[in-house]
Amino acid sequence: MIVVGLTGGIASGKSTVAQMFRQHGAAVIDTDEIAREVTAPGQPPFEEIVKAFGPDMLTPEGTLDRKRLGSLVFSDPERRRQLERITHPPIRAEMRRRLERLRLGANPPAVAVAVIPLLYETGAEAEVDVVVAVAASREDQVSRLMARGGLTRDQAEARLAAQMPTADKARRADFVLDTSASLEETARQVANIIRRLAGGSNGILA
Repeated sequence: MIVVGLTGGIASGKSTVAQMFRQHGAAVIDTDEIAREVTAPGQPPFEEIVKAFGPDMLTPEGTLDRKRLGSLVFSDPERRRQLERITHPPIRAEMRRRLERLRLGANPPAVAVAVIPLLYETGAEAEVDVVVAVAASREDQVSRLMARGGLTRDQAEARLAAQMPTADKARRADFVLDTSASLEETARQVANIIRRLAGGSNGILA
């Protein structure tokens, strides 16, 4: 089983690309989904976050107010690092457990895709065999953030500014996948990467 680390900036199209990999038979592990699970009420990271950031970060229902917390940490690098110190270790541990379950399963997939937005920032490239960086134009990212998250342009720009530049991720990746064009073009790029992984020209699994 080859493990692909799928990374990219916020609103670059990682979820869309992950779904396309899934359609080709790859198993997908999404660390954003894991993050929501490990920070649910009753989980140790949830209690640590409330202690560190205060009850103002909770919704009336008692869950984390992710939009409010996000606004805080994306405007304050030290608070963002504090949140990452709480959440990254349990997220990484759960990702490893899920990958191991896939490896040891009766029919392990040929390809497992781990969606890790902060792959390079957290040193997670050591956990994967191949890195695919998803890229989009900055204007596309800003527009998507504003449309899906109800953010202002300034808020969207601040979130992008807080992350490693897309160009830096692209330089370090094994494959770069551009989502600024049509969905059909994105799907074509995904299919080409799958062929390369499975043993086409210079295939990694060949």
